[in-house]
Amino acid sequence: MAEPTIDAGPVALRRSPLAHLEDRMRAAAVTGARGVTLLERPFLTMVNVRVAPGSEAAGRMEKTLGARLPRECGQTTESGPHTAVWLGPDEWLVISRADGTALTAELREALGADPGSAVDVSANRTTLELRGPSARPVLEKGCPLDLHPRAFGPGKAVSTTVGPVPVLLRQIDDAPAYHLLPRSSFADHLARWLIDAMSEFRGAEVP
Repeated sequence: MAEPTIDAGPVALRRSPLAHLEDRMRAAAVTGARGVTLLERPFLTMVNVRVAPGSEAAGRMEKTLGARLPRECGQTTESGPHTAVWLGPDEWLVISRADGTALTAELREALGADPGSAVDVSANRTTLELRGPSARPVLEKGCPLDLHPRAFGPGKAVSTTVGPVPVLLRQIDDAPAYHLLPRSSFADHLARWLIDAMSEFRGAEVP
């Protein structure tokens, strides 16, 4: 890694929770019919939103996002760079590729003086992407959810555990590919657990 210049700002100097495991995650990749890959998608914007559902304030925030805040457990909604994930009856996590400071300010402006909050929690979590034909079997080693497509598919997101680590688990497509959002302090443990769980798929499938 190149040495930072003296005028490098905080964005240029930041280091993701799993930067030290990048090579190990890449080396753990399995190809072929039983393929599975693991990588980090760091520095996604995450804004925690609290507001009364169906209120005028919620409507203004939805207009800002360009998407309706989901109303049921497991639901997500998407618009442009934003994905809103249901966390509770009056709580959501907005995951976005937009600038966190700007998005948080826009949501606070939309909230106005009404009860609620919009808090940038981007540093609280990181994002792991698990992808490939064996991604679901890897997760099933340590996740209590029914991940069969009849019960869980693209657009679903829930709070659960994978191995010993609490995560927000979101399926992003039917490859299948999943995003796992652990707390940053637990990311190392989760990544190592997944790397170990992936290793058996290098061999031939047992009849």
